Amino acid sequence: MSDFFTIEWQDGAVVMLDQRLLPTREVYRTYRDYRGVARAIKEMVIRGAPAIGVAAAMGIALGARQLKKIDRPEEFDRLCQVFAATRPTAVNLFWAIERMRAVYTRTRAQGREALCAHLEHAARKLRDEDIAANRRLGRYGTTLIPQGATVLTHCNAGALATAGYGTALGVIRAAWEQGKKITVVVPETRPFLQGARLTAWELMKDCIPVTLITDNMVGHFMQKGQIDCVVVGTDRTAANGDVANKIGTYTTAVLAARHQVPFYVAAPTSSIDLTCATGALIPIEERAAREVTHVLRQQIAPTGIRVANPAFDVTPHELVSAIVTEKGIARDPFGQTLVQLVKGGQKEKGEKAKREKGEEGW
Repeated sequence: MSDFFTIEWQDGAVVMLDQRLLPTREVYRTYRDYRGVARAIKEMVIRGAPAIGVAAAMGIALGARQLKKIDRPEEFDRLCQVFAATRPTAVNLFWAIERMRAVYTRTRAQGREALCAHLEHAARKLRDEDIAANRRLGRYGTTLIPQGATVLTHCNAGALATAGYGTALGVIRAAWEQGKKITVVVPETRPFLQGARLTAWELMKDCIPVTLITDNMVGHFMQKGQIDCVVVGTDRTAANGDVANKIGTYTTAVLAARHQVPFYVAAPTSSIDLTCATGALIPIEERAAREVTHVLRQQIAPTGIRVANPAFDVTPHELVSAIVTEKGIARDPFGQTLVQLVKGGQKEKGEKAKREKGEEGW
């Protein structure tokens, strides 16, 4: 496992690796105010759907201690809204907020200290659960990766995008740990360069063979038969299996279909939104023009040029070969198999709780 961490709770503060400075500098930021955590999410100090969910949970736990009237639900709701406004596409963010709301509702009557302790425990538990889920997802996903395969992954769905281990990179890590002699191809992922700056950095840390290419080279390498499969992450997966992921994922999926390359999505169940019927309903974040007109600090486009910068695109479910979760692998018809995985897991949790309480019905 790599010698870095993405986010931790340390001595009553939230500590996270500043991903804007990678790969040349490894700098950890310490936040003791919830507003700083919210800014860190919005400004991409931390990014990746599962990671920002954990960050929001920790930020809420931090902010609860700063509320003057914590026993008033409207005050806690305003705190949650600060985090809900940071980034709209990743469903993990809202899933984590709702988990913290549930803890607040359940323990509000116990007093400030007990409530804050419960919120902190819930946030730290969410981080631990995310790492464990990623490892289980990786074990399922590695069954899809052939021995000696060349795997293409787009953007960064690794330890940096999660609490640790990764989703798409979790699949790749699990395959490597099982002794499969794989190699990885990483497109740079314009405009924020998550592939070049982050994924390549992570893979080199773990000594997994990696080749960096530009985004517009993907078709060339598939045409030459040099890509065996694609594994990507997801910021939100609709109930029908449509997948919102970093801009350029749809293009890669179209190319994979044209060249009969399997296209797999690594999706923890926290990123599956069964309330969203199709990908057409997923809000797409539009980010600042400067990300396109500049590379790092260097301007590369004319001043005043009109810019479009959607951060994500939606890949239709018919282009997806399989969706890997921590509870198993879903295939088409995703409208049925995803529900079975997500709802089945909820049923198992309920039955486990009943067993622990000694209730009848098991």
